[in-house]
Amino acid sequence: MKKTHSNINLLIAGLLTFTFGLNLAHAQTIKDNEEIVNDTIVENQDSDIYNENDYVNIGFKTIKKTEVVGAVSSIKPDEFSHQDNSQWVRSAIEGKILGVRGSDNIRGIGNALLVVDGIPGRNIDHLNMDEIEQITVLKDANAIALYGTQGRNGAIIITTKSGKASEKTAKITINQSIRKPIALPQYVGSVEYMQLFNEARANDGLAPVYSAEDIENYRPDINPYKYSDVDLYSNEYLKKYNQSTDVIAQFSGGISDARYYVNMGWNADGSLEKLNPEANRGVNRFNFRGNINFRVNKFIKSSVGVFSVVNTNRVAHVNAINQGEQFKPNGYAPLIPVYLVDSLVNPELAGQLIAANTFEDYLLGSTQAYNTNAPVANILGGGYRKYMFRTTQFNNNIDFDLGGLLKGLSAQTYLSFDFYDAYTISINNDYAVYEPTWEGNKIIALQKFGVDQKDLSENVSTRDFISRYGFYGLLNYSGTFGEDHNLNTSLIGYTNSTMFLNNSQKDKNSHLGLQVSYMFQDKLLADFSSAYVYSIKLPENNRGAFSPTLGLAYVLSEEIFIENISQIDYLKLRASTGIVNSDLSITDYFIYEQIYQNPGGYFNWADQYNNKITQLVQGANPELSFEKRKDINLGFEALIMNQLWVEFNAFNSHIVDIVTAPTTQYPSFYDNFKPYDNYNAEKFQGFELGINYKRKIGSIDISVGSNILYTKTERTVFDEVNLYEYQNKEGKPVDAIFGLEDDGFYSTSDFNPDGTLSSGQPKPSFGDSRPGDIKYIDQNNDNIIDDDDKIMIGKWNNPWTYSFNINVGYKGFNLFVLGVGQYGGNSNITNNYYWIDGNDKYSVIAKERWTPETAEQAKYPRLSASNNSNNYRTSTFWMYNNSFFKIARTQLSYSFSKRICDKIRMKNLSINISATNLLELAENVEIRQLNIGSSPQYRSFTVGLRTTL
Repeated sequence: MKKTHSNINLLIAGLLTFTFGLNLAHAQTIKDNEEIVNDTIVENQDSDIYNENDYVNIGFKTIKKTEVVGAVSSIKPDEFSHQDNSQWVRSAIEGKILGVRGSDNIRGIGNALLVVDGIPGRNIDHLNMDEIEQITVLKDANAIALYGTQGRNGAIIITTKSGKASEKTAKITINQSIRKPIALPQYVGSVEYMQLFNEARANDGLAPVYSAEDIENYRPDINPYKYSDVDLYSNEYLKKYNQSTDVIAQFSGGISDARYYVNMGWNADGSLEKLNPEANRGVNRFNFRGNINFRVNKFIKSSVGVFSVVNTNRVAHVNAINQGEQFKPNGYAPLIPVYLVDSLVNPELAGQLIAANTFEDYLLGSTQAYNTNAPVANILGGGYRKYMFRTTQFNNNIDFDLGGLLKGLSAQTYLSFDFYDAYTISINNDYAVYEPTWEGNKIIALQKFGVDQKDLSENVSTRDFISRYGFYGLLNYSGTFGEDHNLNTSLIGYTNSTMFLNNSQKDKNSHLGLQVSYMFQDKLLADFSSAYVYSIKLPENNRGAFSPTLGLAYVLSEEIFIENISQIDYLKLRASTGIVNSDLSITDYFIYEQIYQNPGGYFNWADQYNNKITQLVQGANPELSFEKRKDINLGFEALIMNQLWVEFNAFNSHIVDIVTAPTTQYPSFYDNFKPYDNYNAEKFQGFELGINYKRKIGSIDISVGSNILYTKTERTVFDEVNLYEYQNKEGKPVDAIFGLEDDGFYSTSDFNPDGTLSSGQPKPSFGDSRPGDIKYIDQNNDNIIDDDDKIMIGKWNNPWTYSFNINVGYKGFNLFVLGVGQYGGNSNITNNYYWIDGNDKYSVIAKERWTPETAEQAKYPRLSASNNSNNYRTSTFWMYNNSFFKIARTQLSYSFSKRICDKIRMKNLSINISATNLLELAENVEIRQLNIGSSPQYRSFTVGLRTTL
């Protein structure tokens, strides 16, 4: 293990040294090159709302925005970084790019393919925004076809920065943040817990566990160590906020034939845990990106790049946030003050105290029942875990100008090597805990569990080690015929190989792509993009398929009858259609083969011996094939009065031949060995609308933008056998939620004196019911409440996604606000913060339970000390509206004048203050903002500085 890490370190060090050496050499030549003056980058220069010379990276190549045919949207972080200093890629995507729900779901179809510098599958969470040149979203079939099977759900293309021919430039970004939890779980204290638990047992006809005297002793100010009232979410165990620091430095420069770019960053995220800060250090991340672009000769250009991340997260073995969900307030005092131990009464205690491992004059508390399974003791005495994650990526790109063979002919190769190494370093200490014996308010005896023994060596365990190489090659031709006809063609070959630990996966997602683009007089455009895909998940005779797509565009503004309309500066209509073959939803291999299981069971003859059965568990299907996305997209984009940009797309994506093991196609006795087949189908249709308006009024610059996405889904074909039509999923939304329809609570009048349900009341099949339990509607009128009464009660996803952004600049000041929202979806409560029964800890939700006295206004069912399977299941009772709107980010910036910057020898300098998750408006905001058993959602406030030297 150590040797592997060492080799990677040597590789990184060698590449960095090589890169820095070339950078220094090229930087030195800049001083003697006068051609760079006109290319000097000016920071914070606002871009036009539309520029016909803008270029867009559409995956395997970069073209002018005016030449894009498919549904493609893009942003350039450098154009807004001075007004929105977000450092995370996902934050920049959400709300800013048309057609994206959240940060990686395009049009609601599913998680998009993430591509970084041409290589699919790389992790965008390791990137900072300052190292990104452009983010492009490919949405329709025509735009994604060249990515083969992986592109079914669309693609998000991340292009990182490379050197530009310019004078030597250094940019520094520093951000300091405080992050405060928006909401933390709230649980009742010891007295209320004991009262409520007694009530729960009484509801079940059981005797109380806690006496009135017991409950009285646990009231505040009695003795918190003898009668504990512990809340692991309190300020005693958690900080009110944690801190985060980001420092990023960029260096670039060079001449036209040799350019360099370097990005180095450090991020530190502090822990919210207050106990044992030495173990709970939090996250430290270091990242480096360096690349050089250089000309080898007149015909060959190349680039070499390296990217490396070292991420460390040091934490205690357990944490208060996770444990607080279960740790009951009256369980025991986790810390016992030494001064309460009466060693005069029991002299043996003095020796125990001398030998004990204390923490700031406290012993670690527990009980015989919990023993050393005590969370606070583990945090303080158990040692730590250090989660290490290291990524190294190496890229090489070579461009060949083959114009000597044929004018307009070129070729390109791209080679990448990625290494992902995840391992854990831990110190596993043993520790002793103590259960006190009390006499009055003094401790007269200590029962010890466990021993104090420190781990003398660090333990290393590998979690993941992945190595992957990727390669694609392009052969391109670009030619103009006459003055009106332009032809561009590209032939693409892509392959990669992945090794996970000792398991190798070759030829995964390998494919060939062909793109032919034609343009007539810069106004009529046609694009044929296709791929011949290959999948090892399918039978050998069916592993290849052809995915053709066609896109057409018409730039109407180039026509004379539009040119004469002064209000219309640019107008392009687009249409595309195509088929994308994919194996994306096929998660397993060899599902096309006939599979036997041995033993599949046993049988006995008269000899009384057990004999093995070889059983068929999966039937063969040699005709199993790809699923297909059949796509139609219609849209337009327009620039009006040089101030208003409008983009619109209507789409219909039908995904057919989805693989399943269909029940409806085979007799019932096939159930255990029915084969997989292409059967199900889903449809996604809707529209997206983006509007951006920009205007200057005197000294005030104003820009306003909004994006709207609507997606309607339907299962058009679905394999199912249901007794009742209302339970059919076919014809309903893909994300439909099925559950019971509630009818309020049972009242005392619903029961006979003997506790049985009165006549006419359907009987639940989930256990005996009592007053205060949830009542359900009998959909099929069979007088029984069971799974046959489930109906569609909602849908998981919000069909509407929308956002707006406002940016106002006045002289050096700039105010930016981004709001995002979703509407029309539902969610279902399933956690034990609300689903309280059995031996669960009681949250404050229990205060709004049903009792005979609160029957009219109760919000939640009665308490039960047993597992209540009737109340806690998917139903309309626990369904809630998941629509929301929130102010995701707001930032106030000030850029110092050129006069001041010149005095301090800086090209520019700006400072900013910003906030994230500042406000959320939702019908169920309390439910949405509360995380149970995991890290909370944060509201952060940041002070930042950006400068160019």
